[in-house]
Amino acid sequence: MKSPADVLKAMCVSVSEHTEITDITMDTWFGDAEVLSLTAEAMTIRVPSDFVKETIMDRYHAPAEQALERIFSFPMALVVLTPEEAAMEITPAARSVQDGYTFENFIVGESNRFAHAAALAVASTPAKQYNPLFIYGASGLGKTHLLRAIASTIRRNHPIMRIIYIKGDEFTNELIQSIQTQRMDEFHTKFRSADVLLLDDIQFIAGKEQTQVEFFHTFNTLYDAGKQIILAADRPPHEMSTLHDRLKTRFGWGVMADIKTPDIETRIAILRQKMDALKLELDDELVSYVAKSLKGNIRQLEGVVNCIKASRDLVNAPVDRDMIKRVIEDMGGDIDFMPSPDSIINEVCRYYSVSPELLKSKHRHKEILLPRQVASYIMRNHTELSLADIGKHLGGQHYTTIINSIDTVTIKMREDASFANTVKDLEHNVTEH
Repeated sequence: MKSPADVLKAMCVSVSEHTEITDITMDTWFGDAEVLSLTAEAMTIRVPSDFVKETIMDRYHAPAEQALERIFSFPMALVVLTPEEAAMEITPAARSVQDGYTFENFIVGESNRFAHAAALAVASTPAKQYNPLFIYGASGLGKTHLLRAIASTIRRNHPIMRIIYIKGDEFTNELIQSIQTQRMDEFHTKFRSADVLLLDDIQFIAGKEQTQVEFFHTFNTLYDAGKQIILAADRPPHEMSTLHDRLKTRFGWGVMADIKTPDIETRIAILRQKMDALKLELDDELVSYVAKSLKGNIRQLEGVVNCIKASRDLVNAPVDRDMIKRVIEDMGGDIDFMPSPDSIINEVCRYYSVSPELLKSKHRHKEILLPRQVASYIMRNHTELSLADIGKHLGGQHYTTIINSIDTVTIKMREDASFANTVKDLEHNVTEH
């Protein structure tokens, strides 16, 4: 597509191809439309009159937004303005779309400074440096924010670039659908003709054989063509035990940037930003109390602020330390999330294909020896259970048996990298929430 006007034409064609709305009808209502802006979040158009706008919004707005998402493989809003609205500096509708994931509203601290700088550099000069860019860190720390900010900046500076943002599981789902409908040529064309490909949560393609093969070829095609690739995951590639080695190698060709848990200063800054957006005022002592009580991810901080405001507005609750403490407890309590013994047992059993009831029983079957040892190791590291209590959850084993199990797993992890990665994957799965 050569210009924003081409995007508008392509949108109209796509609507006609996927609905019963004819080309003539689309031209009647969109023929005089003018594209005012095209960003990663929205296309804003100006139409001649209130009547045209009302008709589009009532009858054609949803199909048009669906067409834009088909074109860009990215959720896109269609903002429709009358001449009077377009003459204003910025309309409420346009503002609501623009206040999304941007570099301007990303709080930078020591925990994410390098990742932010790398993302900004890629957004400023795509495919000129840091290709691929691989950003990793636990859930809720801002990886998706940075990817969407990159897309938004590139869209603003290079409106004709073809940008695709997709999550790992969605990539797999599209592949499966393309195989089932015998439309693999369209699948290849879509992803291998991108100027910028952003793949979020790439850990979800690990262990999926055909998905990894397809992405390997997609990666090679884009990289060889000098196109920008940005990837995000919850851990670095070398910790993904079921990811192909050739993909791990390619992911390391560019720059790796990690995002860590935000420090106290960054958490306070995030809280204040969210409070300002919601017009919520808390004194410094209460803000500090929230920041110190929640050392997890950014979503926890934002969730607490939302709940505080809701409690104040809906039930007239006074915003004091007791109320905030209740909110924090209701959201999962304190900072360091601890998985339950049953959640650990269920995850380990799922991986090793054994019954949780068997693992928790007094049976000593050979096939449950290693799963029990792994469960013992994870419980010791991620709960506050005593050795005796761990034994009670695992068939009434004596605490000395639990010690031996933990030692066995520790030694095996040192000697067997594949086994170590498996245990790390299980630890991640039970601590992610």
